Amino acid sequence: MTPSVHHRTATVDGLEVFYREAGLSEAPAVVLLHGFPASSHMFRHLIPALADRYHVIAPDHIGFGFSAMPTVADFGYTFDALTDVTAGLLGRLGVETFTMYVHDYGAPIGWRLAVRSPERVTAIITQNGNGYTEGFVRSFWDGLFAYAAAPGPETEPGVRAALTLDITRWQYLNGVPDPTLVSPDTWTHDQALLDRPGNDEIQLKLFRDYPSNVDRYPELQEYFRAARVPLLAVWGAGDEIFGPDGARAFRRDLPDAEVHLLDSGHFALESHLDTIAGYIRGFLGRVLTR
Repeated sequence: MTPSVHHRTATVDGLEVFYREAGLSEAPAVVLLHGFPASSHMFRHLIPALADRYHVIAPDHIGFGFSAMPTVADFGYTFDALTDVTAGLLGRLGVETFTMYVHDYGAPIGWRLAVRSPERVTAIITQNGNGYTEGFVRSFWDGLFAYAAAPGPETEPGVRAALTLDITRWQYLNGVPDPTLVSPDTWTHDQALLDRPGNDEIQLKLFRDYPSNVDRYPELQEYFRAARVPLLAVWGAGDEIFGPDGARAFRRDLPDAEVHLLDSGHFALESHLDTIAGYIRGFLGRVLTR
């Protein structure tokens, strides 16, 4: 029988946070943190695949999905602020320890949670969730870093392209050998949310804050060395945003990290759900019983 998935909201610091939840509350918690330009919708099939054994929680970040979308004047859109809300949600739900699954933007949020409270993180699953400079594919990132360093009319048009349907579709299809495996519902859903009035300013604000994540990589890597947290990297090897060297790099600081490169792209769950779910179940079955 497929586990039921509940669609809920909680108020954190006056903001409504939408989250998907499944599994027994007393089971080990697995927190799924989505990337750009997605939402917890990207985990719609993974949640029931794990919820027979785990308490699975997948929030939408503020400004994404069905969570609140205050204006840039009313909320400080930084990765620190998004982390604060995520931590507040976990506190509201009584989640004391958890495994995290991080993807894209979910990675810098997860890394902050781990560095702040390393004792709470039982294991990490990273699916194209970067933590090393080797992971950046320069053809994608150079324009964003140029904009973050000098926002203005010369650099902004390039990053605004990342908010268009063509690039949203490309994010789902790049590196996928058989694009017919990827439902157009994915990029259509994401684009509709990106196109909400005011959301472009939110995304530009987060683009400008992105270098703060890179600045914290040394602190993150020191956390890895000190905590020796169990880590599984399941990575779309054809991703033209975060390349496979980003997956391999985890072994530098976590020699026991499990790294699996898949014949897929940035949103590898769309083409390799069963493979990824199998790796996760095997990995957690081993490391959470130590």
